[in-house]
Amino acid sequence: MSATPRVLTVTPNPALDLTVHAGGWQRGAVNAAQGAQQDAGGKGVNVAAILADWGVPVAATGLLGRDNAAPFETLFREKGVTDEFVRVPGATRVGLKLVDPTLGDTTDLNLPGLTVSARALAHLQATLRSQPAGVGAVALCGSLPPGVHAGFYAEEVARLRGQGRFVALDTSGEALRAALQAEVLPQLVKPNIHELEAALGRSLTTDAEVLAAARDLIRRGAELVAVSQGERGALLVTAQEALFARPPRVTVQSTVGAGDAMVAGLISAHLDGLSLAGAARRATAFSAGSITRLGAHLPPRAELDALAAQVQVDAAQPLTH
Repeated sequence: MSATPRVLTVTPNPALDLTVHAGGWQRGAVNAAQGAQQDAGGKGVNVAAILADWGVPVAATGLLGRDNAAPFETLFREKGVTDEFVRVPGATRVGLKLVDPTLGDTTDLNLPGLTVSARALAHLQATLRSQPAGVGAVALCGSLPPGVHAGFYAEEVARLRGQGRFVALDTSGEALRAALQAEVLPQLVKPNIHELEAALGRSLTTDAEVLAAARDLIRRGAELVAVSQGERGALLVTAQEALFARPPRVTVQSTVGAGDAMVAGLISAHLDGLSLAGAARRATAFSAGSITRLGAHLPPRAELDALAAQVQVDAAQPLTH
């Protein structure tokens, strides 16, 4: 895309996703696979690819190993994503995705990633600080590699919000915990239910507890909390509303990147000024559409519109199972 990027995605720990299709595979046994493919991945890379498919001018940055950067460069070129990744010595990690089509589930094996030098991290921070005013939204995505402290996202959220940018955060573990404990929260927080439980250090066993946890984050400064719950759907909470979006049934090719597609949908809905119900429909349609494809790709708009029309959106006060 030739237009100035409106969105920047940040992926400090990208991965080459090796997706292996093995129906009925058994742990500890010799298994036959039906096929495999390798895609440039990582949460922010996926978000950028999905936004580009929707027609949003987008740039992507992060830390990318020089030794195997070619698949990422190819993806960015094909999608029209502006490549602002910082190149570092070594090879970007490989993430193994074992897909069982018979069960419709995916098992992830993620390596830790390259150890980041202070120089490389400073280069990435300089890239973030030099973004033009036209970049109105920044998505901080995925895990942090070795060498990057757990408070990195929390610090960047405060700085980016101070610049007047809309900040979305999709991470897990200690990085999410630190960001949710910080004084300044992102405007958009999108954990799945398990990530939210881990970050808060407690189980959320009822819908009322999930809703209360989301509302607490809203009180502390977030503007939209979206808690994804797999096939069941997602809870979306603002200061004014709480909705639950239930996706339509689709034929699953791979669930890899479904949450990233939801983040992309929520960001595009923000850019377009959609209502919460409209955002819920778009984000759920993006997520449902993405799992009908291998890799981070959206279906055609007509198909997405049809999916959005099938999304069931209900008030959550509290939700019912």
